[in-house]
Amino acid sequence: MAHEDLKARAAAWLAEDPDPDTRAELEKLIEAGDTDALAERFAGMLQFGTAGLRGELGAGPMRMNRGVVIRAAAGLAAYLKKQGHTDGLVVVGYDARHKSIDFARDTAAVMVGAGLRAALLPRPLPTPVLAFAIRHLGAVAGVTVTASHNPPQDNGYKVYLGDGSQIVPPADADIAAEIEAVASLESVPRAVGGWDILGEDVVDAYLDRAAHVATPGGPRDLRVVHTALHGVGGVTLREAFVRAGFAAPLPVDEQFAPDPDFPTVSFPNPEEPGAMDLAFARARAEGPDIILANDPDADRCAVAVPAPGTDEGWRMLRGDEVGALLATHLVHKRATGTFATSIVSSSLLGRIAAAAGLPYEETLTGFKWLSRVEGLRFGYEEALGYCVDPEGVRDKDGITASLLVAELAAELKASGRTLDDLLDDIAVEYGLHATDQLSVRVEDLGLIAAAMERLRAQPPSSLAGLPIASAEDLTKGSAALPPTDGLRYHLAGDPARGIEAARVIVRPSGTEPKLKCYLEVVIPVASADRLAAARALASSTLASLKADLGSAAGI
Repeated sequence: MAHEDLKARAAAWLAEDPDPDTRAELEKLIEAGDTDALAERFAGMLQFGTAGLRGELGAGPMRMNRGVVIRAAAGLAAYLKKQGHTDGLVVVGYDARHKSIDFARDTAAVMVGAGLRAALLPRPLPTPVLAFAIRHLGAVAGVTVTASHNPPQDNGYKVYLGDGSQIVPPADADIAAEIEAVASLESVPRAVGGWDILGEDVVDAYLDRAAHVATPGGPRDLRVVHTALHGVGGVTLREAFVRAGFAAPLPVDEQFAPDPDFPTVSFPNPEEPGAMDLAFARARAEGPDIILANDPDADRCAVAVPAPGTDEGWRMLRGDEVGALLATHLVHKRATGTFATSIVSSSLLGRIAAAAGLPYEETLTGFKWLSRVEGLRFGYEEALGYCVDPEGVRDKDGITASLLVAELAAELKASGRTLDDLLDDIAVEYGLHATDQLSVRVEDLGLIAAAMERLRAQPPSSLAGLPIASAEDLTKGSAALPPTDGLRYHLAGDPARGIEAARVIVRPSGTEPKLKCYLEVVIPVASADRLAAARALASSTLASLKADLGSAAGI
């Protein structure tokens, strides 16, 4: 972009920026003549898609700020009105990140200005409460302002329609077109007040529903350490546990209260190295049965179990392990309906569903797809997302998932067993389905595109010594799956080595600057005394898969 064009765009944006903080930021950059920083902020427009908006806070159209949010809200309002929702209700939730309450109020102001009705949740609350409130209140849409587990400098804007599910095509493109049509902020009517602030009754309704995920009258003897990772889930999870008859979890005090700076972690994601260190320390002091963790907007649930003899004394369960545990527990509770997971998650769920005589489906990555599975009873994906009560929250919900894990752990404890014991049983019954991930974070997104292009141009013929039996370019789509940027390899087994099959999926992350590679190997297990050998074989095979794939992709 030419220097004069850049200055003109920055000056035009500055003239209508409603936020004194981002105005000051932009004025400083203009005065300093910092063309590199300005070019970053004005290289285009933050794109609205099926994940809504997510990006770094700051001035300009390539950052998350009030100007971008007002345009997004105006586009959503125009879309809803074209769908015939001329006076429908839009519920708005928000987390405790920087600017979240401002973005939520701006959204309400735009909705009311467009002739719609708007209601804000009473305080910063978990995303599942917003997803619940949409259907509970009969809203035509919902918005939650959150960047989930992204770093503190980010924020985001997630849109749900009236069925309580996140948007999917073509709604995302239709809303994006309406956003693009917004000429200026001055053209967007914004009310001064006129929206409702919901009372605590909507939170109470969510908590009552959540508490009944655990069957009344079951075992409740369980000690839990919980971390909210500086997010908004601490109070809600504690109250849900108490209402369900459990003792209140022991909090990680340093991470209990919402804090938008996330001072004790590099990334507020239970999967990231170091994020669980304080929880492990509290557990070593308290000796609980399990550790539970939520991400900052509490739509994800992580679980750790005792691991005597290790440095930490605790082991984080993989998302696929928790998914298998919950599925097995729901089968035991005689759940009916479809079990579903995304293509990047373990294939084990399909075997569990088949053995129980239940329907099973695979979808693209993301609960925007899983939530739309007809007759859904249980949905999960390996990134710690679980939908255990789709009639209440048709999205991933870290609160209800935590309750169901606690119920299972308490039932096992009452019979002298543990979650690890049940995982052993599952491996013997269905085969050991071991998973791992190669995840590469980049600053230059071009590196991700280059890796995908390299794999397409020079596809590997084998990985970890296993021939590739079939390779799929997921951009072509299929009868079962819409197109998406990804590659899937099914690898032949090697009976001589004791390997039944393996699978690899490679895709760019939809929410972070990462290339993500999902690995799975299946090892038959004849009896419990063969588990240690099977796990050793799986571990070495996964390591070889990771090394060979990294070399093939040039990462």
